[in-house]
Amino acid sequence: MDELTARSNIYALLSRIMLQELDVEILNTLMNDETVLEFLPHWKEWELCNTMPQQKLLEEYLNPDFTNLSLLHLVPYETFYTRADQMIETGGANPVTDMYSAYDFIVDYGIARVVSSDHIGVELEFMHHLCQAQLKATGEGDHDSALELQAVQHRFLNTHLLQWAPMYLINMKYESRTPLYYDAAEMALEFILSDNEMLSAVVSKAS
Repeated sequence: MDELTARSNIYALLSRIMLQELDVEILNTLMNDETVLEFLPHWKEWELCNTMPQQKLLEEYLNPDFTNLSLLHLVPYETFYTRADQMIETGGANPVTDMYSAYDFIVDYGIARVVSSDHIGVELEFMHHLCQAQLKATGEGDHDSALELQAVQHRFLNTHLLQWAPMYLINMKYESRTPLYYDAAEMALEFILSDNEMLSAVVSKAS
């Protein structure tokens, strides 16, 4: 349960970082949570992180970097990478929508401020959603549902996130202008690869 909770929390954190500009609340978490800081070594050591007022840090460094990585120079949408014409599928034909619907995951476009449901932040949030459902099933002693949800997580990683997110994250890492987004890209890449390795072993054993 502890490992599953940790996985769920990491997916939630990565989703929040990738989805929107930061605010003071999430910045405080990124600056003061020792568990989180273990995953962000360059950010932890960055001089401005420890000396600059938070609002100035957000306005002059972090949020402009987010805009650069998510809106101006890179495209954080699956269909941009997987369609031959590099067009983002914004409608119901997007390949992630069937899985979202099957597991009661609804994208609130007003809050997320994305143009399509296959944004990397939304896909990471869906993995968090599946982990939370697995936690609930495990807590209720529903072993079969917990195993099924693990298989769904494995399938989603392999049919969606791993098909394109590594390319985006590698580009994000090297286009980043701040240590936070450099570390976040590296953390996300390493985590989804290691999580898939773990899920592959679990699913293979269960079958």
